[in-house]
Amino acid sequence: MRKKILRLGTRKSQLALLQSREVVEEIERVHPSVKVEFVSIVTKGDKILDSPLSPSQGKGFFVKEIDLALLSKEIDVAVHSLKDIPIEIPDGIVLSAVTRRSTPFDVLISSNGMILDDLPPSARIGTSSLRRRAQLLNYRPDLDVVDLRGNLDTRLSKLKPGELDGIVLSAAGVERMGWQEKVAEVFTTEVIVPAVGQGCLGVECRADDKEMLCLIKFLEDETSRVEISAERAFLMELGGGCQIPAGALARIDGKEVSLEGMVATKDGRELFKDKTYGRWGEETEIAKRLIDKLLSDGAEGVFNDMVKGRKRK
Repeated sequence: MRKKILRLGTRKSQLALLQSREVVEEIERVHPSVKVEFVSIVTKGDKILDSPLSPSQGKGFFVKEIDLALLSKEIDVAVHSLKDIPIEIPDGIVLSAVTRRSTPFDVLISSNGMILDDLPPSARIGTSSLRRRAQLLNYRPDLDVVDLRGNLDTRLSKLKPGELDGIVLSAAGVERMGWQEKVAEVFTTEVIVPAVGQGCLGVECRADDKEMLCLIKFLEDETSRVEISAERAFLMELGGGCQIPAGALARIDGKEVSLEGMVATKDGRELFKDKTYGRWGEETEIAKRLIDKLLSDGAEGVFNDMVKGRKRK
């Protein structure tokens, strides 16, 4: 019997291929009559490696070309790191599945194995993330945080005396690359609140492709969907464009949802962090309450342009 061919779009990086392969193996296990073919796509974010991402560039910078391929029917499904998927998904595309979440936190890999507290004064730390930069500088203002782009192998190659003392990466990416033994420290939210959706994969398909929607429905993890829905609602309340350093992490305990969020100035001098709680199905309301708490804490000076129609209590 001839197998049905499913074309899966992904970036060309080793990490993107590894995480897409996880999805492919599950699809072919559950649907033996399906054969998945990889379609590797180079995004704008993969081409521009010699300069840091601006906030406007970061919005969809690693997914736009893949989404266009999906809409033009060059591919049938797309797999992304969920943190790369913009809050506003293009018309005609749906986030059809959110996979079970891996470790959502950020980690430090240092040249000498030291944790952040033990690194020398003015240690050079590499990251391309405004969110990580702001929180690192808030925690240790003496650090020299430098822009670091490229795939994970490229970033790791910069980790040597005289160039970089440490790099900060997502734990999920490090785990998929099999680099756990290189990790000097896993950051709790006391130090770094992770990116919205970090640790999850998002599977997209065309909204009108009912067959594909049904075929990949099994990939959906309900708990992870609730968590990322609360986190993405928080980012939406900020304006959806990630113009300021911001992070959020939702966790589930029974039917209770906790949501911790952070906003900061780019230099980390002002940083506001708080947490709120609610029930399943109240993700948007939880996010709104968290925004109100941050405003009450004094955060309006950080993001008053991002929060429309809200006043400090």
